[in-house]
Amino acid sequence: MFNWQDTTVTRLINGLHNMDPGNETGISEFLLMGFSEEPELQTLIFGFFLSMYLITVFGNLLIILAISSDSHLHTPMYFFLANLSFVDICFTSTTIPKMLWNIQTQSKVITYAGCITQMFFFLFFAGLEIFLLTVMAYDRFVAICHPLHYMVIMNPRLCGLLVLVSWVLSALNSLLQSLMVLPLSFCTEVEIPHFFCELNQIIQLACSDTFLNNMVEYFVATLLAGGPFIGILYSYSKIVSSICGISSAQGKYKAFSTCVSHLSVVSLFYCTVLGVYLSSAATQISHSSAVASVMYTVVTPMLNPFIYSLRNKDIKRGALKRIIGFPVM
Repeated sequence: MFNWQDTTVTRLINGLHNMDPGNETGISEFLLMGFSEEPELQTLIFGFFLSMYLITVFGNLLIILAISSDSHLHTPMYFFLANLSFVDICFTSTTIPKMLWNIQTQSKVITYAGCITQMFFFLFFAGLEIFLLTVMAYDRFVAICHPLHYMVIMNPRLCGLLVLVSWVLSALNSLLQSLMVLPLSFCTEVEIPHFFCELNQIIQLACSDTFLNNMVEYFVATLLAGGPFIGILYSYSKIVSSICGISSAQGKYKAFSTCVSHLSVVSLFYCTVLGVYLSSAATQISHSSAVASVMYTVVTPMLNPFIYSLRNKDIKRGALKRIIGFPVM
């Protein structure tokens, strides 16, 4: 009799233990809810994002080909620009193809491993975008504030080292934050109100304690996003001071024109990122955050080639003309 009661109590306790949703750690997949569940909008969303993705890929590939094919563009500024274009292609490719595939197959599923992998590469290329924009600001600072020593300071070894450090720091950041997600347990609620596996959304779905994850996320965001932003602001404060010291109006215009494209891209990227995260923190509306995230994940990489090609005479009139075969106005 005692053994039977003991077995029954043990089974009951185990049953109640298994009914606790917070202990469901064997999640094998998530659901990416996207922008809308209405079937009539899926075709429109698919065509809209496919068009932007193709423009982003071909536009940035054109920039890379233009720079690599013209020996006059083998300078530090265009070396960093080619790297930025490559990162823009990869950055967009981490999210949009999966979203398009889900719409085409009428499925919202992404595997657990696929979600962690997507999150890793998203963080990796987002960090690279920030670091490369900072390196490009430093390049413009040296070119305008120390023009006589520009080629000595920005030698090929330093340029390669700056890009390498950007890759390493970004990889370490994405690896750290991705590994910290792995120990988290998830409830039966696996719907991500976004079109990709965004770190903050994943952490919010976790049933286990996420205090350490949140602290690391905020610390890294402040250090790796705020630090480079301060560096960019410092570089441009020195650039503006140097430009104001130029006596001729033509000299001022020429110096400022070399910074306009980069300044436009920096403003577009940082303003959209800050707008997304500040608005989401204030409203806590995930769907609005997903829509706003399109600005820095899709729109900014798509516009970068147009900003640089339209503002840069060397690319517009020289290299692009050789590639596409007719003059670019």
